Amino acid sequence: MSKSPGAKRPTKKLDEADVKGFLDHEVITPSHTLRNFARKMDTGDDSSGGIDFDAIERAEAALAELSSEFDSWMDMEVARLVAARDDAANGMTAAIRAAVYTASHDIKGEAATFGYPLAGHIADSLCGLLDGIPETDRVPVSLVLQHVDAIRAIVRESAKGDNHPIALALRDRLVSVTSDALVALTGSPPLAPS
Repeated sequence: MSKSPGAKRPTKKLDEADVKGFLDHEVITPSHTLRNFARKMDTGDDSSGGIDFDAIERAEAALAELSSEFDSWMDMEVARLVAARDDAANGMTAAIRAAVYTASHDIKGEAATFGYPLAGHIADSLCGLLDGIPETDRVPVSLVLQHVDAIRAIVRESAKGDNHPIALALRDRLVSVTSDALVALTGSPPLAPS
């Protein structure tokens, strides 16, 4: 395999990342993306297929080091969602809807990394519900509350992974009810099935 003439190899190492400290967290900005390290490189006849497995191992080690924080980060995300849920229980407004959506969207994106993929699926369903109903006064608040309560229960019970039977049943039921609610309220199912 030959190296393309315009291709450049990274000149910095992954451990040369910029670290910016804040009161309660740090933001680590790697000098290069994982994609750059994993891209095919001119490695000759070795069996790596051109993938820099050392870089991937370093990234996985960094992630494993951070994993001890995942449960507390997930707890914080759920607390933010539950606060928005409690506000919604007292009456849905556009601002409360936005707070529920933002918190749910964050969980949708982070839950799998934090070990709670089924909570992420339920958050995805909640986002789909909110995306599918433009009018705030038509959003079925009870269904929003059920989504949040399910996410909270999954995290509280440490139902990690993607095969916890009760979490699976919750996810399947909420996705089904959400699809039915969207059809009943708007005439169409979620844009992207979960």
